[in-house]
Amino acid sequence: MAVFKLYHWEPNANSGKPIQTLMEKGVEFESCWIDVFAHDHHKPEYLAINPLGVVPAAVHGELKLYESTAIMEYVDAAFEGPKLRPDEPAARWRMRWWMKFVDEYYAPSVSMGAWGRNRGATAQLQRSPEEIEALKKQIAAIPQKERQVSWTKTLFGTFTDEEMAESERKTVFGARLMERALERFEWLAGDSFSLADINAFNLCYFMPMRPDGLVSDATTPRTMEWLRRINERPATKRSWDLGRNFKVDRLTHLERKAS
Repeated sequence: MAVFKLYHWEPNANSGKPIQTLMEKGVEFESCWIDVFAHDHHKPEYLAINPLGVVPAAVHGELKLYESTAIMEYVDAAFEGPKLRPDEPAARWRMRWWMKFVDEYYAPSVSMGAWGRNRGATAQLQRSPEEIEALKKQIAAIPQKERQVSWTKTLFGTFTDEEMAESERKTVFGARLMERALERFEWLAGDSFSLADINAFNLCYFMPMRPDGLVSDATTPRTMEWLRRINERPATKRSWDLGRNFKVDRLTHLERKAS
């Protein structure tokens, strides 16, 4: 069978999702590092794989794959190993519902909040005119107009107060909704670990690090237990071993305290 090549950044967020899926399945793959801060994903050689210019992407034989959640489902279907999609229809629906909710609602809100909390420092960076011009050229090379806008706001710290307030509202809603779901089931889709848990973990692992305590043992004990159980899985550790700047010690806040 053809080698599976995964083009990715650090093993968290969107890149972490297919990495962890491959690790859970026990699939050997070729890791191809993409430096997003160097805008490797906007260069012609990468755009030939993923014309949308986002990470991750994959090549399997003649097939070029992109969109992290779709790659996860492809990996689970294409390779042997533990099944990560439930057979039972309602559980399969819950798996897909949670992946859609995280991708389209929860993750964008959390991401905006994380970048936006640093917008003051970002806006005050002393950049030379040459540096500013270089950033603008990098942004102009992004294929999607929407992502040009988001990168501009991110790099120049121009999120509005209204955008930040809406981001926070959605983040709070998402955190509370997840806690209620985990009151009912051990995992997001039901009684078995699934792609939904991998998807959400790669967003939520750092939520307990927020200074407001939105996700904590006091406010969301079931979410914290869910995070710890995923952190303890061998595949999670192997995934984070691929990090260059984000190493496994980034997850030390999820380790259980000795009694």
